[in-house]
Amino acid sequence: MPSDIIAAPPPGTHKLKRVVTGPLLFAFIVGDTLGAGIYTLVGSMATDVGGVIWLPLLIALVVALLTAGTYAELITKYPHAGGAARYVERAFGIPYLSFLVGFLMMAAGITSAASLANAFAGDYLAALVDLPPIPTALVFIAVLTLINLRGVRESLGANLVASVIEVSGLVIVIVVAAIVFGGGGGDPSRLVEFAADVPPLEGAFAASVIAFFSFLGFEAAANMAEEVKNPSRTYPRALFGALATAAVIYLLIAIGAVIVLPPAELAASSGPLLDVVDASGVALPPWLFGAIALVAIANGALLFLVMASRVAYGLAESGLLPRAFGKVLPGRRTPWVAILAVSGVTMALSFVGDVATLAATTVLLLLLVFLTANVSVLVLKKDKVDHPHFRVWRAVPVLAIIASLVLLAQQTGVVWLGAAGYIAVGSVLFLIARAGRRRSEAKETASE
Repeated sequence: MPSDIIAAPPPGTHKLKRVVTGPLLFAFIVGDTLGAGIYTLVGSMATDVGGVIWLPLLIALVVALLTAGTYAELITKYPHAGGAARYVERAFGIPYLSFLVGFLMMAAGITSAASLANAFAGDYLAALVDLPPIPTALVFIAVLTLINLRGVRESLGANLVASVIEVSGLVIVIVVAAIVFGGGGGDPSRLVEFAADVPPLEGAFAASVIAFFSFLGFEAAANMAEEVKNPSRTYPRALFGALATAAVIYLLIAIGAVIVLPPAELAASSGPLLDVVDASGVALPPWLFGAIALVAIANGALLFLVMASRVAYGLAESGLLPRAFGKVLPGRRTPWVAILAVSGVTMALSFVGDVATLAATTVLLLLLVFLTANVSVLVLKKDKVDHPHFRVWRAVPVLAIIASLVLLAQQTGVVWLGAAGYIAVGSVLFLIARAGRRRSEAKETASE
């Protein structure tokens, strides 16, 4: 298969230098997982489960840990960049399937960015200035596009600063909730009260789809595999440690938010954590926490746009998308066609979907990717490599497949329709790229 990003390098060769240590990898995964989702989706979960927000977070954590076990084996067994698309190619050798996994990753990045653009234009921004949502979301995407066009170093530099700020915002929420609870305020009894108009089990699984959005991030770590020192030992520890850390922080956020505010108020807000801080009575200006949340949301959206545009570029370089997506700016060496295409689709989606629906669509797309990875690890169990690696029990990917199917079954028809639209568009682009390759090969043959 003509793929620079999917085909494995020859044994013993590594194009990238192994410089990432365990603590650095842990910090990367924590920073990537503790994204903007929790800032925006606490209210959406409260709509489904009332005050029992901790339950869908635990369900989502279990699904994430099961799939993380699969990634721990695949990453340490094949420590090269490429992620799920490479594992699917190695397991099945079907170009279209490998392309589709990569394309779904790109689509998930676009949809996530659109969701966060809408969140950016919501209540957190209103704490600073009153602006119309749709034009604000479009300008927001345009600014991130300019940063992306400028270069990946600038994008990742901005991400480093923003990650520190967004974690500080989560710590603030936990601290102010603890102050309220320690002072005898709030209502802990809400933590066991389900939404009155939704059956508890149905609501828990529906909310777990949204909760899973907050745990996404470990797939991106697969693309750093070739740069990690001693990946067989380092990766599993960093991966599971980072997910456990994120889970503790998320559960503290969920518990604190429900104690401070009634679930109905959380459900009605597009900036629920801002309302928690405001209701706590702690002397923190609303505009300050609003600004922190906006940085977190912008950071998440920028990372998704960078990821999606690079996946599009990689697929074009591999001959799996039309060649135009592989064009780069002469000076900056950034894939400008891929960046503009990704940003254009993101802007269009910001018109047609709300935050929760777009987040659910992202989860569906990535569950399909995770499903292929879990099947691939079972197929590749028989494949032997000449170095030690993490091994996961066969039962783990089997349970992960079942859990993924359960979560997929909770998705609405609208979300499935969006995913089907992505697959249709991707299939057309794949056929166009294949036709272009055949024409090029025919011309080369004729000229010989």
